[in-house]
Amino acid sequence: MIKPHALLAALALAAPLHAQTAVDTSGSGALITEAVERSEVMGNLRHLSDVIGPRLSGAPAMRRANQWTAERFRSYGLTAGLEAFDFGVAWERGPLELRIVQPFDRAMTGHSWAWTAGTGGKAREGPVVLVDLSTRDSLGRYLERVRGAWVLPKLSTPIWNPDGPPATPQDSGRIAAITAARATLTADTSAAAVLERRQFQIDLPFILQEAGALGTLVDGGKEHGLMTMSGSPNRVSPLPNIVISHEDYTLLERLIQRRVVPRLASKVENKLGGSRVRQWNTVAEMKGSELPGQVVILGAHLDSWDLGTGVTDNGAGSMVVLEAARVLARSGLKPKRTIRFILFGGEEQGLIGSRAYAAAHAGQADSVQAVLVIDNGTGRIVGQALQGRADLEDTWRALLAPVAHLGAATVRAAMKSGTDHLSFAFYGIPAFNFDQDPRGYFHTHHSESDTFDKAVGDDLAQASAVMAVTAYQLANLPGLLPRGLKPGPERIPNRPSQGVAGGK
Repeated sequence: MIKPHALLAALALAAPLHAQTAVDTSGSGALITEAVERSEVMGNLRHLSDVIGPRLSGAPAMRRANQWTAERFRSYGLTAGLEAFDFGVAWERGPLELRIVQPFDRAMTGHSWAWTAGTGGKAREGPVVLVDLSTRDSLGRYLERVRGAWVLPKLSTPIWNPDGPPATPQDSGRIAAITAARATLTADTSAAAVLERRQFQIDLPFILQEAGALGTLVDGGKEHGLMTMSGSPNRVSPLPNIVISHEDYTLLERLIQRRVVPRLASKVENKLGGSRVRQWNTVAEMKGSELPGQVVILGAHLDSWDLGTGVTDNGAGSMVVLEAARVLARSGLKPKRTIRFILFGGEEQGLIGSRAYAAAHAGQADSVQAVLVIDNGTGRIVGQALQGRADLEDTWRALLAPVAHLGAATVRAAMKSGTDHLSFAFYGIPAFNFDQDPRGYFHTHHSESDTFDKAVGDDLAQASAVMAVTAYQLANLPGLLPRGLKPGPERIPNRPSQGVAGGK
């Protein structure tokens, strides 16, 4: 999953006249039985994670995953193929060496932030400086300090020791104050302010390179040495940017605050492509028996980060969508509308695959009944977040009624962000991301610990049942759900500003 998007608040204003609750539940029992008693989800997930492996967008493994999932859909009797989209430049992670050499000497573990440069095969050694690079104004105050240095661009995010005593009220208050202070940096959610913040993040590494910085360091953001990976071809950096553990980041921070200057040495070898490449979404479907031109879409993203093998984010969700297709096909039920299954590429780099798909099919947006996305780990589905669509609350309660006994019963008003459903909501399509049990998701996702042993088979079988049942019911509703607002897709900057090194 990726970070929240600012324009979502506008979608909450949608208020169609009334909800449709005439839900046909007659096929639910057969779908649940097939999903729960004859599940194939874990076998498929094991192959995806342990044989195909991590699926970094632009890497050969991602293409193999596209082809394998298309074949699996076809083996279940569906039509399936690959739909290409323009992705951006590819990036290949290379070897990385990292040491702290003062005030003591030891190796440190680090990983290149994706789509960032290496050191050209040469070691770079220098002091570490802690500065505030949160805004263009703060950058101006600190820029002269970065020459010849490795840069910590901000204070670390507090992480409470899970093995220590509970936080005191004073501890909780301190952490809340830090969180509140940082929230003020993004309090302005106007389109212009969001665009400026995004543009600044693109410009920043070029400005730092021009100022003579050696590279930047990122707080891994998890406990016990786990690290969070991210990056995008829309935010290419000409400087090395290295993710280090929270423990090492805070060590460097403490030394600097006590006026002890740490020094780091690092050598990084990454490969950044010179031209734009294509990636693919895997698309399969069951043709509707009465209204084949109207579509229910079930989706998940197939790409992953490459520190682990991409199970909880989001191999599990992808295999649930594949399993929902198998369950519907094996049930013998004939949905009235077409049900389409899409495994998106490029989600982790900014919803690139789903944005491309939604834009390419924008002319058919009013014939899409709904988009249902699963992207929150290996946990069972517990309900649905309405994305501000209070007018659909009764409909969703009716849709979930046949699976309430499986634990999927809650309906809440929440606006969820960071997953592929957003790409469709901007075209007025009712689009949702299921709520799930976390099952440690925020420990595993984007990290070295995102591996098959974290998968929970019973939960994934349940999720497959819920997706199959709700998709089938939506396909058989008497009419189309009311449309939402259509603000159109966001503007996503992908190059430095004019006048910034590298800009055009």
